[in-house]
Amino acid sequence: QVQLVESGGGLVQAGKSLRLSCAASGLSLENYAIGWWRQKAPYEREAIACVRASGEIEYADSVKGRFTASKDNSENTVYLDIASVRPSDAGMYYCGSPCGPELILIPDYWGQGTPVTVSS
Repeated sequence: QVQLVESGGGLVQAGKSLRLSCAASGLSLENYAIGWWRQKAPYEREAIACVRASGEIEYADSVKGRFTASKDNSENTVYLDIASVRPSDAGMYYCGSPCGPELILIPDYWGQGTPVTVSS
């Protein structure tokens, strides 16, 4: 059974850095891609990054520069680092698997999400 569990969200001050984690079980990051999505109510989830099994990472244009995705195969965990957090970064962050080229693939599996709230 595949399970994805996000953590690391919460209240963060604008300008600070934040690291989100997605711990996977039931699948191996050596074989599967995991991506990050963000949802700002009332809008749909938008894909922001995809970490492929090869280690290649693709980002949405909207987050290039301040967002860094990475993974640790030994921990079977994917990370999303956000530098200089802005109020516009607030939302619910989800990880999902798989993800694909151009970030258009809809995952079969989702985590429960972790909320990010930004104080100015």
